[in-house]
Amino acid sequence: MQITSPAFRHNELIPSKYTCEGANINPPLEIEGIPENTVSLALIIDDPDAPGRTWDHWIVWNIEPTNKIEENSVPGIQGRNSWDKNTYGGPCPPSGTHRYFFKLYALDAELNLSENSTKHDVEKAMQPHIISKAELIGLYRKQN
Repeated sequence: MQITSPAFRHNELIPSKYTCEGANINPPLEIEGIPENTVSLALIIDDPDAPGRTWDHWIVWNIEPTNKIEENSVPGIQGRNSWDKNTYGGPCPPSGTHRYFFKLYALDAELNLSENSTKHDVEKAMQPHIISKAELIGLYRKQN
């Protein structure tokens, strides 16, 4: 399985449109090679370079198997990010260039979780159901 974006390449800069300095909407994503027995997808976007701890930007699960996640969309159930919101929160590093990991999981089940679920809850629930994983890394540094 592979995840890419028409908006940026792996290990390259994410356009400011998808950050706190722009429209703060999720970038479009393209998915290839989803295993046939996939029941749902889960997507986690986090920043391990954040000061103090990994910062969770977007947690989404029970995404129908699809080859595209549209820009500015809600493709599944959204969990709580590090801002304590059930939304996408774009890159907004306090200083320097940070890495943003777009982690996509193909699962053999749907997850029965509440919208109050965090990344930890989702990771724990999906662990026995992961068929395949793909990752895309984007970079961002504040322009101002």
